[in-house]
Amino acid sequence: MKILVASDKWKGSLSAPAACAAMRLGLRHLWPDAAIIERPIADGGEGTAEAVADACRGRWIRRTVTGPLGGRVEAAYVLLPDGTAVIEMAAAAGLVLTGGRLDPWQATTRGLGELMADAAQQGARRIIVGLGGSATNDGGAGMAAALGWQFDALPIASRVIRPPDAAWSIETLAACDVTNPLLGPRGCTRVFGPQKGVRDYEMPAFERALGGLASSFSPEIAETPGAGAAGGLGFGLMAFCHARIVSGFGVVSELLKLEESIAAADLVVTGEGSLDDQTLNGKGPHGVAVLAHRHGKPVVGIGGRVTEAARPAFSLTVVASPPDLPLAEAMRRAPECIESAIRSAGASLKDLVGAP
Repeated sequence: MKILVASDKWKGSLSAPAACAAMRLGLRHLWPDAAIIERPIADGGEGTAEAVADACRGRWIRRTVTGPLGGRVEAAYVLLPDGTAVIEMAAAAGLVLTGGRLDPWQATTRGLGELMADAAQQGARRIIVGLGGSATNDGGAGMAAALGWQFDALPIASRVIRPPDAAWSIETLAACDVTNPLLGPRGCTRVFGPQKGVRDYEMPAFERALGGLASSFSPEIAETPGAGAAGGLGFGLMAFCHARIVSGFGVVSELLKLEESIAAADLVVTGEGSLDDQTLNGKGPHGVAVLAHRHGKPVVGIGGRVTEAARPAFSLTVVASPPDLPLAEAMRRAPECIESAIRSAGASLKDLVGAP
């Protein structure tokens, strides 16, 4: 019996590796002799570097860089043996680094550019940037400034003054599953700006600035799905670094060789804190389920919460949170709840694979 456990993080409760470990404990109770392989997953956002570091024998590189509000922060990225650097933009420009202070006019992606420049110095041949959890709305201008581009103003620029002397030549992938363009009603400012502190009356000014940046490049770049990810960083990576927008889960799956592991398994187990309609929009557990179905493997989705919309994507779903337990308590006791829920669902799990 071979079981693959490939969980995403349980936001606010467990990292992806911790969730996988809790699932393994529950499964081990049902199948003491099974070969259980853990593959923590991510969808390009928080946890992406951690997901690939151990599985791909990556090396953590830690640097002090410019933080989202201009101070200095400690940040880290992963360099893999094949020369791929995996950088989460949130490590240098994330909301988690602001201490709750929102200042979109000062928020910058410069620290990300500093990490990218460092990865280049380390010999990286390819850079994957995870676009999630940003505190910024600068269109990637700060990142580009750290790579040698000059602008009329920073942190919020509206015009390119001069490109760097040497063009960026490292293959760059922008990993995300957001499809918003840079500008307009579905653009980064109007959709995501409020969570970064952009007020309604300030939105036209941000739109003008980002529109000015976009005017220096082909119009198709600003309109590309994903250009509006991470405060326009998707656009910035395409415009200033010739990046390609790729599926966050897809690139992580490729690095982990996840499809090979699924094909070799008898049972696939995945999950995240809430399996709902958002799960079906490019999230990791849905990606795992699609691959499992492709290979004819039964796939179990485990979530603290599971909605009816998400159930059809999986062969079986398991709700980890006991109905009589307050949410805060369930989140605090998530490992225990996951293990217990798997044990309780033991008969259904064994029926699923026809195993004694």
